[in-house]
Amino acid sequence: MKAIIVDDERLARQELKNLLEAHKEIEIVAECNNAESAKEKITELNPDIVFLDIQMPGKTGLQLVEELSVLPDIVFVTAYDEHAIKAFELNAYDYLLKPVMPERLAETIKKLTIKEASEKKENTSILTENSQVFIKDGDKTWFVRLNNIRLFESEGNYVRVYFDNSKPLILRSLNSLENRLDEKTFFRASRKHIINLNWVDSIETWFNGGLMVKLKSGQEIEISRRQAVKLKDMMSL
Repeated sequence: MKAIIVDDERLARQELKNLLEAHKEIEIVAECNNAESAKEKITELNPDIVFLDIQMPGKTGLQLVEELSVLPDIVFVTAYDEHAIKAFELNAYDYLLKPVMPERLAETIKKLTIKEASEKKENTSILTENSQVFIKDGDKTWFVRLNNIRLFESEGNYVRVYFDNSKPLILRSLNSLENRLDEKTFFRASRKHIINLNWVDSIETWFNGGLMVKLKSGQEIEISRRQAVKLKDMMSL
């Protein structure tokens, strides 16, 4: 698994690198000392994991995550525990307190490895809007035509699927799901949402260059600035 370490303190980056040497399944592909350079490296290298400090000069780690349209697994590594709730609201995979204990880091790596192996076993065939998919949530099951699904919403390691009056929760990452969907129909609106463009009722300009999409169901989904540019390019004459 490719990893990037982001921390403004060189000694902190080195300490984490030393701890990660015991985990051969992790390949460190870059180190960054601020959020701006981290954003560039994440876009360029498409890592599986980012070990991210929160308190840094300039933008914080939390602000960086809010700007990313597509998220790798984020593991916050910080000396402060008061940001934990906000971190998990941003779909952080884990939250490690400094000084990082080897045993605690090992737990995180083990969970990430299991998740990675599980996703590799998933069906990777491409789905069209006319495909029918089997959805299971607890004891309930559905067999649904994909075009009837209006929205996929990330909730941690799960995705909530919206169709008809149902919204079951499935154990999938939004990233792995996105790889199976036709982006001309299912568009990645933000790090948390994929929308079915056939369900769009209206679009209006929004803050900071983004867009606000209203679905025929009445749900409103904000499209990030970066994804708004992509949508305009894709849909323009």
